Parts: sequence; structure tokens; C-alpha cells
Amino acid sequence: MEKLSPGGLSHLYMTIFLHNFSTFMVIPAITDVTMTALCPGRDECSIAIYLTGFQQAIVGLGTLVMMPLVGNLSDKCGRKALLTLPMIFTIIPLGILAYSRTRNFFYAYFVAKTLTAMVCEGSVHCLALAYVADNVPEGRRASTFGILSGISSSSFVCGTLFTRFVSTTSMFQVATSVAAVAVMYMRIFLPDSIIDDNISAPLLSTEKPKVSNSDENSNAELQSSTALPSLPDIIALLKTSPTFSQAAIVAFFSNLADVGLHASLLYYLKARFHFNKDQFADLMVISGVAGTISQLVLMPLLAPVLGEERLLSIGLLFGCAHMFFYGLAWSFWVPYAAAMFSIFFVFAQPCMRSIVSKQVGPSEQVIFLRGVLQFDL
Repeated sequence: MEKLSPGGLSHLYMTIFLHNFSTFMVIPAITDVTMTALCPGRDECSIAIYLTGFQQAIVGLGTLVMMPLVGNLSDKCGRKALLTLPMIFTIIPLGILAYSRTRNFFYAYFVAKTLTAMVCEGSVHCLALAYVADNVPEGRRASTFGILSGISSSSFVCGTLFTRFVSTTSMFQVATSVAAVAVMYMRIFLPDSIIDDNISAPLLSTEKPKVSNSDENSNAELQSSTALPSLPDIIALLKTSPTFSQAAIVAFFSNLADVGLHASLLYYLKARFHFNKDQFADLMVISGVAGTISQLVLMPLLAPVLGEERLLSIGLLFGCAHMFFYGLAWSFWVPYAAAMFSIFFVFAQPCMRSIVSKQVGPSEQVIFLRGVLQFDL
């Protein structure tokens, strides 16, 4: 297969930008909407934290089941066809809050968000990563993954900055509209990628795929290459590939900490410093700008020089410092300072994705990128 240059991925970048813009712009307001619906007039609400944690757990278990199915179907039907499904599902919960944010509609949103997130949570990004892996040689994947993460960070900045200047009602209406535009743009302009198993052998296979003119043999090989990995396959993979098992361990503890932080951080800041939508947006803009500069400028320059392992270590170190300062915040300005650490801790995820992507074959990209790097508890 002829590999595309990073510049040839512009339609993918625009699709991811529009989709993430619509989802990120509502994040600063979700805390206020939840508190208003469940605990009106209060800055502390334990039920909101419990519901958020319950939702994270259900979504994590759901994606553990759904993502291998999405990955398997994307190998058979194409990345573009499978991108359509989660992008459409994303519109549903946004549309509910665009219509009304009363308690009953909030519960409807909560149920719809929980169900759709089982398919949507992380799948768009992982399918985009698989699209990149289909079209970019291994030597350029780390920098291209960094650019894709930078696009996500820039959409995060633009979305949260937009939130700073609009009302909550208008924000959800715009988010719903942009999510719909993202689907239409992707369907019209994004070319589907072609998975070529001759580029590299799948990691679960013990030998290179054989080329055969027999339809029967070809069908058997196709079924073998797209079959879902079983539990014994995963265990054998972790035992036989030290790099893969180490990446799985690092990703598990890293995501465990990230999920715990993100599930409670905004409620913590609201209770401790009385932050609202505007302060949340300011905080996210600072973090997003620093992360965007890092991923679009620093990472493409540093990845070929320092290597993915060193950048991964730097990212994990500053990720720990970032959480430490949030936990010890003694004044309202400390969270803003801690947000600046994103210029370094954003190195971690693209580096882990690149490391794992090089360990698996083309037909296994979605399953393992999601299963190892995006596993939410």
C-alpha cells in the first residue's frame, strides 16, 4: 500500500478537530449543569461525584466489551464506516441538553451519555490512530501521533475558549450543530484507508502472512487476521512481548490515576475555590494551549532525538507533579500553575501509542491501541 504523507491526512485532522470541538466545549459547563440539576444552590454535592464515578465504571466496562467489536468491524468494513457510528451517537446526549437542562432532562442525558459512551468513549480517537497507522510508515508514526494529539489539544483550546464567551444554552446548541457538521464533513471528504496485512505481521501471529491465489485460503486468512483475540491470546502476548506487557502496565496505572483525577477535579475546585464555568474554561485553555504547543512543535522535534522511551518518562514524571500540585493547592492560583505542566505530561500518551502501534499488525491496531492505551476503569 502506498503510504500517505502527514499532509495527506488533512481531512482526518479536520474531522477530529470538529468532533473534539463539539465534545470539549461542553466540559466546563457540565459540572455546573450537574450541580444545578441535582443540588441547586450548593457548591458541594456528593451525589454528583457518585454518579460520575458510577458512569465512569459502567462506560469503562462497556468499552472493554465494545472496543474489540468496533476494531474487528473496522478491519472488515473500513475505518471510515466505523467512525460514522460513534460520531453520530455523540450528537444524542448533546441534543438533549441543548433542548433542556432540568432535572428530568439531565437524567435522560445521563442515561444516553452512559449508553452512547460505551461506543463513543475513545473510539473516535483510536480509529483515527488506526487510520494513521494504516497510512504512515513506522518511522514517522510517533511524530504523526503527536500532531494528531496536537490537533485534539487545539480543538480543546478552541472549544473551551468559545465556552468562555457564550451562554450555557447557546453552547449546547452550537456543540450539537458542530457535531453534526463533523459527521457530514467526514462522510463527504475523508477517504477510506486500505488495510494491508503485508506491511507487517500481526503480533498474535507466529509467522508472516502468506499470499495465496486460492479464494478458500484467502478467506481463511482473512478470518484469522480479523478474529477477536481470546483471553489466552492476550495472556500469551503479555508473556512473549516484554515491550507490550510493560506498556500495558504503564498504561493501566497512568489511566487509573487520570480517570480518578478527571472524575473529581472540577467538583473539588468548585467546592474548594468556588470555581464556575468561566474559571474551568480558563484553566482548560491554559492546559490546552501548553499541550498544543508541546505536541505540534516540541514533540515532532524531540521524538527523533530523544526517542519515545525518554519522552514517555518525562511525560509520566510531569504527570505525577501535575496531580501532586492539584492535591496540595493552597491558593486559587495553584491550579493555574499546575495546568502549565501539560507542556510536558502530554508526551506520555502519543509515545505509548507509538510504542504499541509498532508491536502489532495492521488488523490489530484499533483493538490494542484502545485496549492497552485507552482502558478506563
